[in-house]
Amino acid sequence: MGNTSSDPIDHARTTRQHAGETMKNGYNAPGLIMIAVGVVAFVVAMATFASGENGPGAVAAAIAAVLVVSGGVWLAVAHRRVRRDELQWAADHPEADVQPPAS
Repeated sequence: MGNTSSDPIDHARTTRQHAGETMKNGYNAPGLIMIAVGVVAFVVAMATFASGENGPGAVAAAIAAVLVVSGGVWLAVAHRRVRRDELQWAADHPEADVQPPAS
């Protein structure tokens, strides 16, 4: 079957074409990394607040908020691109059985 990472939509192997999209679509990696680092920054913020250090805690909380929001926006934009590609593929292949959108 080969590597089809250039096409993040699974047209043949599943009826749920977005299943595994997060891991199959390489464009999601920066967004996932931003969210992971944001979660770590949030944990650091909670630890510094718990130890009574408000300044570093506020900085870590701000960094966490920026990273998590940025990662979420990145993933949303990547998903919109995948959805657009899916609609284009359906238009180019009218004979194919296209599932209704699940997202």
